[in-house]
Amino acid sequence: MDSKSAGKSLRAESWLRYADDLGLGPFYLHRGVAHHARDEEPVAASAAGAATAAPAIAAAPQPIALSAASRASDADAKAAERPQIPAQQTPAVEKPAVPPAFVAPVSSVSLFEVRVENDSLERIRTDITPNCTRCKLHKARTQIVFGVGNPKAELVFVGEGPGRDEDLQGEPFVGRAGKLLTDMIGAMSLRRQDVYICNVVKCRPPENRLPENDEIAACSPFLLRQLDAIHPKVICCLGACSAKTLLNTTQGISRFRGEWFDFRGAKLIATYHPAYLLRNPAAKAEVWKDLQKVMAVLGLQPAKRSKTS
Repeated sequence: MDSKSAGKSLRAESWLRYADDLGLGPFYLHRGVAHHARDEEPVAASAAGAATAAPAIAAAPQPIALSAASRASDADAKAAERPQIPAQQTPAVEKPAVPPAFVAPVSSVSLFEVRVENDSLERIRTDITPNCTRCKLHKARTQIVFGVGNPKAELVFVGEGPGRDEDLQGEPFVGRAGKLLTDMIGAMSLRRQDVYICNVVKCRPPENRLPENDEIAACSPFLLRQLDAIHPKVICCLGACSAKTLLNTTQGISRFRGEWFDFRGAKLIATYHPAYLLRNPAAKAEVWKDLQKVMAVLGLQPAKRSKTS
């Protein structure tokens, strides 16, 4: 055995001896017995060849407990070197659980533990505007797009981030996708001023790309404060970004779209983003099914179509 291997072996035995002193053993080899066994084991293995390698391992000597006197002397010698950890703080080893197909959101997300007492949308707006520099998105923005709508809305729509039109006008969902969202809201017998509309990030990502993780981490606490201040009955996530952020998952939106989740005192549902519907009109039927679920919870009826429409 080379010196490097011997050093590793001695360190391992020291920690195993320490575990035995804490009452977790005996499951280490006496140094002398262990060395003797290891010296003989390679001879038996080489003589048997590769085909008998596994039996040689299985035939390894069983752990031998040191006597109480020997254990005590070793403990005294190592007492100054090892950390003093109370036995009750020794972490328990648990078997990993098999993850389900989709993990429902927990009652609170660790990133957003802090809640502000007596919070309000105006207070949140003051905290974030006009000169937020918490992430790199501030470098190219025209203005912060905070959110718009009824501060006491029963329904909140959450998108991913402002686009070019939103960045210029300072209001979320005012471009082509915004017009489609307005039509969707109208089909539910509501108006934009009846609901609240906001995004995960408040500044436009360059070239309308998806927000990055550090940007989401910097801005999402403001979104959570908005939702807490409004305290809606229903939160509708528009697209994967907002759904993954609020549900704290990395799974694709198709795995849980249209399902209900309990979230911070509200019911949450995710559906496709209006921008996706502009590219894939066939998906509008699926989104309408999701919106009908929202209407059922809020006690709404579909808007009646005019004879000319």
